[in-house]
Amino acid sequence: MLDLLSLSPWLATLLGASLAAFVGAITHRITALLALRATRGLPMLHTVVQACIPAMRVLLPLFAMQVVWVAAAETLLHIGTVRHVNGLALIAVTAWALISAIGGVAEGLIARHPANVEDNLTARRIATQARVLSRTAMTAVLMAALSLMLMTFPGARQVGASLLASAGVVGIVAGIAARPVFSNIIAGLQIALAQPIRIDDVLIVEGEWGRVEEITGTYVVLAIWDERRLIIPLQWFIENPFQNWTRTSSQILGTVFLYADYRLPLDPLRAELSRVLETAPEWDQRVKVLQLTDVTERTVQIRVLVSARSSGLAFDLRCRVREALVTFIQREYPDCLPQVRGPREAVRAEAAFSPRP
Repeated sequence: MLDLLSLSPWLATLLGASLAAFVGAITHRITALLALRATRGLPMLHTVVQACIPAMRVLLPLFAMQVVWVAAAETLLHIGTVRHVNGLALIAVTAWALISAIGGVAEGLIARHPANVEDNLTARRIATQARVLSRTAMTAVLMAALSLMLMTFPGARQVGASLLASAGVVGIVAGIAARPVFSNIIAGLQIALAQPIRIDDVLIVEGEWGRVEEITGTYVVLAIWDERRLIIPLQWFIENPFQNWTRTSSQILGTVFLYADYRLPLDPLRAELSRVLETAPEWDQRVKVLQLTDVTERTVQIRVLVSARSSGLAFDLRCRVREALVTFIQREYPDCLPQVRGPREAVRAEAAFSPRP
């Protein structure tokens, strides 16, 4: 009988906490429905609300239960431990809600600027900034939540104070150990603000051609053309030069080099180039140049310069032009392919190529 009487205060408190959790759950349900309906015409806010719903489903009951624990009598057995555990859970779920809200804002911004259009420079810039800055903010929220949770333990506060009081060599060692982490975080902020690279940019890094597939808080994933992945620390892009083929525009020039005999006439070759480009879907009709750029004792060097809307199309266009011009020379001027001559043949070929007065 005495045990039952001693437990009755806890029974009343548990019933009150259960009722508070139920009220919190009902409040969340009603609030979520109203918020979803109110933000239906606002895509970004709607995305934020959708992202926060799972965390809020836990946060509101925990908050209601914490109110009951705080209002409970101090004489209850282990009430301090219950308050502490519930407080820790409340901090963790609050951090979860903030991280979800930050992610919802980032996804909403990215959704407002789709990248599946031809001129997606602005969309890629916004996507890069949103993802890098949101991950940095998420990291800051997570670190703040962990710090607050540790500060709720008196022992941890004393350890922290003693470490700060004697933070000589320990602080230096910790700073050196954490330097790569903080340098990558700072590099991520620099990349998000200055934007030397963006999502879906075409880069040449260490001789490898690829597209930026992902930018995390510490590294960049470069999707190589042969489906490999190159993982590069963020700090590398701040300290090393690299090529960005889509920094201001995806338009690019492509070159094709041919080597032929001195007797090859260039005007028919230019006409064939025009014919090939007129039927090439990769050509953007900006640049079409065929020039004799160099001569050696045996051959002439012909450079073809063409333009395309992107580097991938430029590569396909170069292959198309190279194949068509080589086939044209083989078919129409087979004797003008590169060949080795004796001294007499070289003199005759040079005389035939030189213009007559």
